[in-house]
Amino acid sequence: MAGTEKRNITKSKIVNYIINKQATSKVEISKELNLSMPTVLSNVNDLLSNGIVMETGEYGSTGGRKAKRISINPAYRYAVGIMITANHVGFVLMNLRYEIKKSNRVRLKFSAESSYYAQVAELTNDFLRDVEYQERILGIGISIPGIINQKERMIVKSHALGLENYSLSFLEQVFSYPVYFENDANAAMMAEDLNYYKNALYLSLNNTLGGAFCIDGKLIQGQNQKAGEFGHMILVPGGRTCYCGKSGCADAYCASSVLTDESRETLEQFMCKVENKNTAAVKIWDKYLMYLAILVSNLRMSYDMDIILGGEMGGYLADYMIPLGEKVMEYNGFDHDVRYLKTCSYKREASAVGVAKHFLYDFIKSI
Repeated sequence: MAGTEKRNITKSKIVNYIINKQATSKVEISKELNLSMPTVLSNVNDLLSNGIVMETGEYGSTGGRKAKRISINPAYRYAVGIMITANHVGFVLMNLRYEIKKSNRVRLKFSAESSYYAQVAELTNDFLRDVEYQERILGIGISIPGIINQKERMIVKSHALGLENYSLSFLEQVFSYPVYFENDANAAMMAEDLNYYKNALYLSLNNTLGGAFCIDGKLIQGQNQKAGEFGHMILVPGGRTCYCGKSGCADAYCASSVLTDESRETLEQFMCKVENKNTAAVKIWDKYLMYLAILVSNLRMSYDMDIILGGEMGGYLADYMIPLGEKVMEYNGFDHDVRYLKTCSYKREASAVGVAKHFLYDFIKSI
């Protein structure tokens, strides 16, 4: 390995450690990353001089010189994430500490017409209008529900948007920043800490059901970028018609839209009814949990790894892990508990967060 590349890797490790720790010291970095003090001093001083990290105070004295408290400078760089769905566009602005500084969601029905791109560009400009640090924005990530060919900048197939072999170049051209496209479920998985979830599966429970999984901290795409299409596994043979045209898909039973389509209310309104013990809502909710438990049990048997419950539904499931876990155990006789079930880190706009993180990760790798 070349000397420059090795130094970049060391510096990136230090930056990632500082981000995850919020605040640390040079001594702690040396100890936890198993680096010599001269190496730590050289790299941290370089990061300080460039403004990437900053001193934010001192630790209490232990008898000698007080250690300086070091933190990342969150305002050093930013990235934008845009989540496109059939009926909405979501926006997030993230800083270098992986914090959401600003977010917004706008109802906008998807269209393949050029007028739609113009509207998205205008909404993005409005979202960033009061942002003083536009020159520090690394790029714009866009998540889309569909199979993405990143090399060709093309949507291979999107049932949710009704597209096939659709070029994304026109959408890319309306922005002045670098643009990155990713499947929505893969993007949501990227929003999680893949250093913590080395081997994990992500269930994206939004209006449509998507999925993704990583092994050794790397997203697995499959031979044709179709890995993780859990929403179109058959859950009930001959069952409800899915939007893809098949019958009995998991999406038709476990997407969040199955809770709200008939009543035409928001998911928040439905979950309020469940919380208030509305009889009809509770009955629907119990059946939803049953089907979700079957899906979770099947995925656990197939992959034998942690399962992260994400998407808009994932945020609500955090309060219902016990009843869900009990139902899962009814279908799984191999595990003694359901500690492998996790709730997502970002309750809203996770896909937008993931595509924004793409630019932040790349920046840190290049430091």
